[in-house]
Amino acid sequence: MQVASVNNKTHGLRPWIDELNEAELPAMAVVVHDLLRLSQSTTASVRQLAEVLLRDASLTSKVLRVSNSVYCNPGREVVRTISRAVVVVGFDQVRMIGLSVSLLDGLLKDSPREQLQSLLARSFHGAVQARNLAQHISQQQKEEVFIATLLLNLGELAFWSHGGKPADELAGALVDAQVDREKLVKRMLGTGFDQLTLGLLKSWNMGEIGQLVQASQIARGPAAMAVALGAELADAVAADGWASPAVQALIEPVGSLTGLPPEEAWRQMLSSGEEAVRIAGTCANSDLKAWIPRTDDLPLDLSDLLQMEHAAPAAATVPVVPVVPVEQIDHAPLLQPDLELLKLSLQNLRLMARTPVDVDSALSSVMQALHRGAGFERVMLAVLADRQSCFKARKVAGKGSQGWLEGFSLPHDPASMAAFSRALKQRRMRYIGPAELAEEPLSEAHRAQLGEGAFAVAPVLAGEHPVGVLYVDMQLSGRQASDTQLSVLGKVAELAGLALRRLSQG
Repeated sequence: MQVASVNNKTHGLRPWIDELNEAELPAMAVVVHDLLRLSQSTTASVRQLAEVLLRDASLTSKVLRVSNSVYCNPGREVVRTISRAVVVVGFDQVRMIGLSVSLLDGLLKDSPREQLQSLLARSFHGAVQARNLAQHISQQQKEEVFIATLLLNLGELAFWSHGGKPADELAGALVDAQVDREKLVKRMLGTGFDQLTLGLLKSWNMGEIGQLVQASQIARGPAAMAVALGAELADAVAADGWASPAVQALIEPVGSLTGLPPEEAWRQMLSSGEEAVRIAGTCANSDLKAWIPRTDDLPLDLSDLLQMEHAAPAAATVPVVPVVPVEQIDHAPLLQPDLELLKLSLQNLRLMARTPVDVDSALSSVMQALHRGAGFERVMLAVLADRQSCFKARKVAGKGSQGWLEGFSLPHDPASMAAFSRALKQRRMRYIGPAELAEEPLSEAHRAQLGEGAFAVAPVLAGEHPVGVLYVDMQLSGRQASDTQLSVLGKVAELAGLALRRLSQG
């Protein structure tokens, strides 16, 4: 496909840098540069931060508006000055808000085209992911990592924002799905977006960020790897959603970079995605958050919840469950997830996290979400009892589980390596599969009451107060719980804790 230059006057790297710098971008660049300088300083003061933000009355008012939002200020303490915002929200957070608002306003000022909103949302999501990855590497570099990821596509963002007629013509040409995008951009603009990004950063005296951007292209060094992973994750989520193989494939490299186990790495990825949505919703005037895929409905998008294998594993691996002998299990179809019920249960729990209801209603929604919604065959909320010396069943669901309400009891010792106590102490979900069972033999009390097969436990915390654990298994059929089901368990445990905390507050 032969496409001529769209504009003979603006063709090539230097003309495009000059063209974009004649727009309103330099004013934004000054704020970004000064906030970056403050992030690199170990002696930056509140006064210096206020001076940067107070240059623009509109920027100041928007920073204060965001600082008063529920996301940044859940206690809803009234914030009227930048210095007060720093006290209530935090220095780093106010600086990040200022940077984000300045960039978003500078690029989204006019009626933004779809390409700009989509790319800016990906850039913002990637920046939040990268910053949270960088926290495990270097606290000092996390702000630079955030800015570098946010500006990773600066050339393309600036073009879609201020490219005028050439941007319209390129958008039209890119409708052809068969076209080589990179070659088309270079042919029409006379330069590539990557070169334009580096050129703009250099003209804005942000050479250090430019170096980090370049390093991220070959993932050289931990900070550069954080930038690359954050951007790749945001792109993969935007392309195919959280359930895609491309996103799942990033769990291992994220864990390798951060030192987190796979389930913790996955939960951080999801948490960062939710954070990006919340920040985008408060920092941008346009509905930028709508372009970032939500994690709330993650289980509803995953095909493996609908395609769980009906066949049990080989006989040698089928667990023995003393509580419910195999011969007593009827031959009804195996329990399958009910996605509509799961969605409804999660919605109920979110509402309960905001509005207090009675305990039984909250716990019933928890059981419903995990048993009939996610498809776990046996579910139990085991709460701390007898002065926190043991776990006892408070709510159960599934065949053969009713007896737990009367007779179930497991000792609790914070120093113990037993699964229930360990999950509560470490405050993270634990899956005890065949490999873990081989290394960590179950106690006699556990085997007698729950069986010898695989299971998962997730801590339930009402704020800082430990309530107990949610226990789930698939021991009736011997099937293996999917990663998706385990993700649902973690989400439900979190929502249960929020709902119980809200109840305790009245």
